[in-house]
Amino acid sequence: MELDNIIENEATDSRQDALLDAAIGVFARYGFRKTTMDEVARAAGVSRQGLYLHFADKESLFRKAVVFKLNHQLWAAQRALANEDDDLEHRLIAACEEWAGRFVGIMGADAADLMCASTSLAGTTLSDYEERFEHALAHAIGMSPLADYCAASGISPADVACALHATARGLKHSCRSRQEFVRGMTVAAHMFCAPLGRAPSHQEL
Repeated sequence: MELDNIIENEATDSRQDALLDAAIGVFARYGFRKTTMDEVARAAGVSRQGLYLHFADKESLFRKAVVFKLNHQLWAAQRALANEDDDLEHRLIAACEEWAGRFVGIMGADAADLMCASTSLAGTTLSDYEERFEHALAHAIGMSPLADYCAASGISPADVACALHATARGLKHSCRSRQEFVRGMTVAAHMFCAPLGRAPSHQEL
């Protein structure tokens, strides 16, 4: 009986994840106000009633979708930072791309509406995850040879992490393609990692 409950819970979690993933695409395309539960249900391939079995209303769906997406972004960024096959510069670029670059080119015209909804409905969730992302960046920098240069220059790994995150946020809203985002982050990351002595190739730029 206990095994049956575990299997049932995993199936429920899997269905909810699929619904949340579909909801994220719809919210990104139409914004919060213009998105309807009917549109999310169609995108997820379920009935409207089936969607309401998992989420009481659009607000509840949005809050859970925000947490779901942020969890995946943070996990992907942390995985990129932990990749020992890459040098620090590449890991920082990859982490920022996973955190912010994946949104470039897919957001609809109502991106500002999403930000307002995130603030009003999800409270401090976004800022909490942003803080965790910057902490992950700072930890990777602090564990690298760049930490010595930072100390000698009177700046902290957290300062560098904050600047890189600010750059990623700005590029997310100004770039027209993910490739353009990566190019901008490559320039920014190289400026910080230049003391380590690696020059970016033409292909990277």
